[in-house]
Amino acid sequence: MKLALVVASAVAVAACVAAGVFAALYLSDSDTAASAGACGDRSFGHISSLTRMGDTYELRFDPAWFVSGITANTAAAEDGVVEPGEPVPNDNYRVEEGDRLLTYLVSPTAKVTVLTRQGDPANFGSTPITVEQLARLVDGEAPVKLFEPLDTGVWIRVDVDTVCAIDQQYQP
Repeated sequence: MKLALVVASAVAVAACVAAGVFAALYLSDSDTAASAGACGDRSFGHISSLTRMGDTYELRFDPAWFVSGITANTAAAEDGVVEPGEPVPNDNYRVEEGDRLLTYLVSPTAKVTVLTRQGDPANFGSTPITVEQLARLVDGEAPVKLFEPLDTGVWIRVDVDTVCAIDQQYQP
């Protein structure tokens, strides 16, 4: 009985830590949130390509839904990932609705963060890099050593057709 209580307590603590991490990544620090808020809409998805085109970059982006709570539990159950009524691990689920690629422009000076072991521990290794370095990562090079691959997804901030910020999503 005591072992079950210890295990249940450990699971509860891990869930609380994960929730805090997601909140920190979502809200980020105040100056980043303020500057990104002026940029525009925030979308989750995957980078298919990031190619230099003259003075700018062209991003091919596969949007997805990053959902939590009852939305995540219901979608995962409908997809057969969890049993109906069961919660998803870490209270989040990615819904991939297709392979449609959207095209955006990205300024070479756009803010980009990826997750590394050398980055800010308070933000799960969030490390600023350049758009050029991100393009190299997307091409399979390693200008920086990532904590986890880019296929965990990224959040982009977009003003009309131009991306002003790209942030890698942590996958617990």
